Amino acid sequence: MKIAVVTGASSGIGKSIARRLAEDGYEVYGFGRSFPDSMVSVPHFQAIVCDLRDTGKVLREMAAIRKKGEVSLLVLCGGTAYYGLHEELNPAKIEEMVSVNLTSPLILTQQCLRDLKKTGGTVVLMSSVTAQQSSPHGCAYAATKAGLSSFGRSLFDEVRKYGVKVLTVHPDMTATNLYRHADFTVDDDPQAYLNPEDVASAVMFALAQKDVYVLHELTLKPQLHRIRKKSKTECEAEQKQENPGTE
Repeated sequence: MKIAVVTGASSGIGKSIARRLAEDGYEVYGFGRSFPDSMVSVPHFQAIVCDLRDTGKVLREMAAIRKKGEVSLLVLCGGTAYYGLHEELNPAKIEEMVSVNLTSPLILTQQCLRDLKKTGGTVVLMSSVTAQQSSPHGCAYAATKAGLSSFGRSLFDEVRKYGVKVLTVHPDMTATNLYRHADFTVDDDPQAYLNPEDVASAVMFALAQKDVYVLHELTLKPQLHRIRKKSKTECEAEQKQENPGTE
């Protein structure tokens, strides 16, 4: 059975992709900070509780996975975002975004490349449309995603001669919890956002074409370009959820 490693597999896009891969015949090892029961019970899915900032634990978990077999697919969906004026971000938030969004994917890819060369495997990098444009009020987040996209382009040219595929995906507004630290979220109109399953379907389509041609970049956008500003009550409720001991 082919082995897939998926980060951010506990929710959102990563969760949807992990489910689809398990249904498609992969043995999926999913990294996440916590997992719902509905995910833990999925056949052929192994939940790995791990903070991607903990490089030592990530390396130990990867070593254990690779002892079970060679990795055929690496899907890097783990991500975090803080929005607002750059001067108002504290260093800890900037470090978290760089570590989760950029450092972790680079390290995990490095760990898997020898396996992927043997299996003719694929790396999927979940970037963002913010990597392709100016992103006021999201400067640091956009910088990490631009770095990830740049890595994907260079890696594609580096490893294509070995039979390794590299797909970088740039989704636009998607209905996930990525915007929990923002004062905006997806619009109420279903034509103004993507669902995680939409992104998963695009990834599965790209993977299915690998013996015909290589898709190395995909940009996914909803038909309408809209966001919704959160109310003050919504923002306060999210802050309390993130910091339950505060008033």
